[in-house]
Amino acid sequence: MLKLYAKTPTVGARSETELLLCCARTCIDAETAERVRTLLQTDIDWSHLTGTALQHGVMPLLYWSLNATCPEAVPPAVLRQLRDRFYTNVENNLSLTGELVNFLNLLEAHGIPAIPFKGPVLAASVYGNLALRQCGDLDILVHERDVQRAKELLMSQGYRHNAHPWEGYFLQSELVRQDGRVSVDLHWGIAPKDYTCQPNPEYVWERLVPVSLLGTTVLTLSPEDSLLLLCAHGTKEYWQRLNRICDVAELVRHRPQLNWGEVLQQARRLRSERMLYLSLHLANDLLGATLPADVLSRVQADPIVLSLAAQVHTWLLREMDGSPDASDLSMFPLSEKALFRLRVRERWRDRVPYFLRRLRCLLPLPTSLSFLYYLLRPLRLMRAYGGSPFKRLLRLLCGG
Repeated sequence: MLKLYAKTPTVGARSETELLLCCARTCIDAETAERVRTLLQTDIDWSHLTGTALQHGVMPLLYWSLNATCPEAVPPAVLRQLRDRFYTNVENNLSLTGELVNFLNLLEAHGIPAIPFKGPVLAASVYGNLALRQCGDLDILVHERDVQRAKELLMSQGYRHNAHPWEGYFLQSELVRQDGRVSVDLHWGIAPKDYTCQPNPEYVWERLVPVSLLGTTVLTLSPEDSLLLLCAHGTKEYWQRLNRICDVAELVRHRPQLNWGEVLQQARRLRSERMLYLSLHLANDLLGATLPADVLSRVQADPIVLSLAAQVHTWLLREMDGSPDASDLSMFPLSEKALFRLRVRERWRDRVPYFLRRLRCLLPLPTSLSFLYYLLRPLRLMRAYGGSPFKRLLRLLCGG
């Protein structure tokens, strides 16, 4: 198992950012612990640090690491505040877990198979402790044929369906409890519709593994499928939150028996190798997750992966440092976000559906002019039957 030795991505970052990166993990080695102690001797802006940790979903890990490493170096009032937030998160996670177990029992009683993933399940199976992950909602996967019945059952328990126009694209529906304190994402697909990393649902259902939640054994995704799912969801959100990278790093760290051959084969089959390599690069470079030598060589071999990782570093560290232009990413979707989405796809044929969808969203036409969308038909035909000039154009645009 090797680390990817590269230029430290935190060069030039403020001390609070580097400290949070050092603490955002369940296990701290001696070298990292020493760096934490050194950083704590600087003038730490604790308000900025705790606010950033909350925003990025890693508050429990910040307290856990500081308390285990050098609690005496933290101002007592700050340590108490962190401890209070930590136990508030414990209460929240226990409540969510209890609600999840009740849902699963309800669905099972009505003959609806369901797979919980992310949320409390990831905290228990990957972090090894329900307290160490900041969970916001519940994610449940059901067969597409069971979606409507599952919705009706949840609504019978006091949930309302928040209908969104994007449900068909993301293959999920959001249901929120009447008091607004619990949100459930009901999925019938692993990734958005035009993502290449959409595995055969039946394949996923055949490879489930058990995990214990509050003394109840439930089935969830295999570690290999979980890794690919985390890569897809992090990419979908441009890796703008540190907890997404933590999930990947902790899965790699706590699953030494991970079947890497199977992961690589599945990623290749789903044409999502670049998403996988980018995710592993970020987990290794920012949070110290170690990789097998052959996987490391694959990560290093794709210059576009390294370029995309540098872009994510810029976005993430700019936002964590509290730069005045931190909102630029959301303001210019064409210049940064859209290009990122195009480049992370490996083949030009996989880039076309996203390109066309973004074009239609950004250039909406009135009904009277909707016939102009048919001008895009040649692009669809080139995608289906070939189109070397268009392929060369996309390669030039996306850098590969």
